[in-house]
Amino acid sequence: MHNNSIEVLRARVIAASPNLNTTENSNQWWLLGTSGCHLCDIAEQILAQFQSVQPITYQNVDIADFDEALMMDFATSIPVILTPSQRLNYPFSVMDLQQLLTS
Repeated sequence: MHNNSIEVLRARVIAASPNLNTTENSNQWWLLGTSGCHLCDIAEQILAQFQSVQPITYQNVDIADFDEALMMDFATSIPVILTPSQRLNYPFSVMDLQQLLTS
C-alpha cells in the first residue's frame, strides 16, 4: 500500500477516533484491534518484545469505535499495525516490525 493510501486510511481512523488527532499521535504507530481478540493479544506481546530493543511507541485503537464501513475494512484483518507510512496485517514478527523502521 503506497504512502498516499496510508495517509487517507489514517485520516479515516482519526475521523472515527478524534482522540488520535494530536501531534504526538501523528508519528505514532497504531495497533488496530478489539477486545476479546486473541490475535490482538499476541500482537501486543510481539510489540512489547520489539519495544525492548527499539524505543517505539504505539497506541491501541479499538475498531469497535469505528463506523460500520471503516470497521468492516479491518474486521477480517485485525490486528493491523498502521505506521505513518505503512500498513502491516497480522501475522507479523519482531523482524517484520524491524523492517517497518527501515523501509
